[in-house]
Amino acid sequence: MQQKEKNNAPNSNNLNTKSGILNQTFLSDVLEGLSHPKQKTLPSKYFYDDKGSELFRSIMALPEYYLTRAEMDIFQNKTIELITTLALEKTIDYNLVELGPGDGTKTIHLLKELLQQGYSYDYLPIDISQHALDGLVSMLAKEVPSLTVKPLQGDYFVKLSKIMSYRRPKIVLVLGSNIGNLSDNEAAAFIEQLSANLNPGDKILLGVDLIKPKEIVLPAYSDAQGVTAAFNLNLLDRINRELAGDFDHSQFEHKAEYEAAEGVARSYLVSKTAQTVTICGQSFYFDQGESIHMEISRKYNDAVINEILKNTGINILTRIMDSRQLFADYVLIRS
Repeated sequence: MQQKEKNNAPNSNNLNTKSGILNQTFLSDVLEGLSHPKQKTLPSKYFYDDKGSELFRSIMALPEYYLTRAEMDIFQNKTIELITTLALEKTIDYNLVELGPGDGTKTIHLLKELLQQGYSYDYLPIDISQHALDGLVSMLAKEVPSLTVKPLQGDYFVKLSKIMSYRRPKIVLVLGSNIGNLSDNEAAAFIEQLSANLNPGDKILLGVDLIKPKEIVLPAYSDAQGVTAAFNLNLLDRINRELAGDFDHSQFEHKAEYEAAEGVARSYLVSKTAQTVTICGQSFYFDQGESIHMEISRKYNDAVINEILKNTGINILTRIMDSRQLFADYVLIRS
């Protein structure tokens, strides 16, 4: 399982990609991941080109993919409980910040109920995608016209550092179990950085998928229709298009693994045959059966969350679960 390189190093200056544009960071991340001697990897953050985003929307609608429905259950049916546990005061103006808000279909239930109950706040969604923010703002203008929305495009922590100087207390939403794509050490670093951008008394609503039996979890990452497989394989097509790769994705198959004792779902692409793939002039050899690690999806309980929060200055107040107890939104506070 050794990497075989051509004599010449990748030369992006002369690269002619199918898209016509070379993302140097994308290239560097891909080459680094495929160069790992023990386990080839590809960074999951690159799943979401236009086709990848479309496929993920399809995944969220699959019968096996319970995560979105479970957290939606909390926001639709336990909105008042959410507000009660946040212990807000109607005499205070708040900033409600959401990291990676998506289409807002969950959050809108909380936004409407807060206004209906007479709480005063501005909604500050932060996203790297201006297109996503524009769609969210347009939807909210129609559905909640009295809501003050202040979208912020860019890096989460760059924008949070600016919001930190505002005098208003903050509630930060980190939903969808997006933190589950990080290792526990990475999650702790993320929470620590988040904590550094909060003031004492600020709160976090952290959505996480709970540890549960394999029979429930594994189908969510290996659906019968093959949509998750297509989602993973699409990254190979993106590499071909944007980085002058020559992956034949028909020669790779999707594989998902999960054991409840560990609480981590993993996705792989497995080579069906011995083959060599070239990306931007650099070659990588695959043995038959050799895998590329694509993504993790961590599952949680109180013990795991407390271990991640240790030494971050963030503490658990409570958690709210969906009706089937598959998913939880933890209410956290900055000490």
